[in-house]
Amino acid sequence: MKTARLALVFLFGASAAYGDDVDEIMDAASDGIVVVSNVAGSVEVSGWSRNQVEVTGELGSRVEELIFERDGDEILIKVKVPRNNNGGISSDLSINIPVASSLQVNTVSADIEVSDVEGEQELQSVSGDVETEAHAADIELSSVSGDVEVQGDRQNIRARMNTVSGDVDADSLSGEIAAESVSGDIATINGSFERASLETVNGDITYHAALLDGGRLDIETINGSVDVEFDGDVSARFDIETFNGSIRNCFGPDSVRTSKYAPGRELKFTEGDGGGRVTINTLNGSLNLCK
Repeated sequence: MKTARLALVFLFGASAAYGDDVDEIMDAASDGIVVVSNVAGSVEVSGWSRNQVEVTGELGSRVEELIFERDGDEILIKVKVPRNNNGGISSDLSINIPVASSLQVNTVSADIEVSDVEGEQELQSVSGDVETEAHAADIELSSVSGDVEVQGDRQNIRARMNTVSGDVDADSLSGEIAAESVSGDIATINGSFERASLETVNGDITYHAALLDGGRLDIETINGSVDVEFDGDVSARFDIETFNGSIRNCFGPDSVRTSKYAPGRELKFTEGDGGGRVTINTLNGSLNLCK
């Protein structure tokens, strides 16, 4: 097996280095896996109709080489840099892959941007922004100190999005979403969900989307306001609580004090047949609930 892989690398592999312009292409499976690794700079990936992977761009002046190799249905694109990083490693890559490919991208300080890729996506950066389009497949996006953004087309997907000190934005998704941030805002708009879980420690949360019949929405923030506006009718049991903040409810029932000795307020009621479930908690922040 090892001999077969080395033969594939020899036949299909390519390399470039030392500040070179990159312009390489190789045949690929129509629904294979593409793995990309770049330390600094940018990575842009687009899906196209050809069963080939194309890499263009420019490598940093101190980059050792660009590894571009195929092993079965998997293609690896990796910018190899010296262990002693003294600059000159920023590399900008523009990559075209078969539209049905699965994609994995890992960067340190490079931004990631993906479009027109219909397979599963796993995109991770340490200090770069992550932006993608979602098309009927599972996606997982994460950044430590960058923003995370996904644009959907309302097809059913499962999306997981995480950042430590950045914002999370999800537009026109459908299906299931789980979004977390330690210090950043979370916004979900123009979607429809069977299940949505949105959590942040320091940041505001916005949910302007539909909740499907029997769906569940869980929202939690420690320091931040919550703004929920349902797109269309909703049938659910509501359980809402804030320790230090106001509750505005367009559905009718008023909130009540949780204790005569504390500032907290809670709101529990049922809308429609109560088939779904909405739970919202914030420690310090106001709540707005409308339709």
